[in-house]
Amino acid sequence: MTISSYSDLLTAARAQATPQRLLFAFTTAQLPADASLEQQQSYQQQQGGALTPVMCVDKLIDELTDFAQLVEESQQTGAHWDLVFVSSMAARSSVAAEDGVAIEAGLKKMLMAIDNGQIDGFLAFNRAGDLLRLNQMNE
Repeated sequence: MTISSYSDLLTAARAQATPQRLLFAFTTAQLPADASLEQQQSYQQQQGGALTPVMCVDKLIDELTDFAQLVEESQQTGAHWDLVFVSSMAARSSVAAEDGVAIEAGLKKMLMAIDNGQIDGFLAFNRAGDLLRLNQMNE
């Protein structure tokens, strides 16, 4: 199945033989202090910037309905975000505490990958719910 929307992601996750847990890392796009003129122009066109994680959460697939719900829940935290990265893992139990160590490890790994610019293994959505194709610029 080709995933071209958040709805497709939920459908694909629900179709798995093993119940899925989705991991979300919410990030902001910021302009580095030492940004070049080219980087500044890209950032102004919403085409660049450094991604900084601001919060993360895990959800069982049954806890998710649509992207609007995810945005609404994130707004309750008061944290601003520009992009959300999504990954999945098989749920061992419907009780989060029983999967706690694996979930924490998965989220930490995800945040480290984002910090290191290794984002090609995740799906990325903007605040409008559009699936994005991000390019990593190497310097």
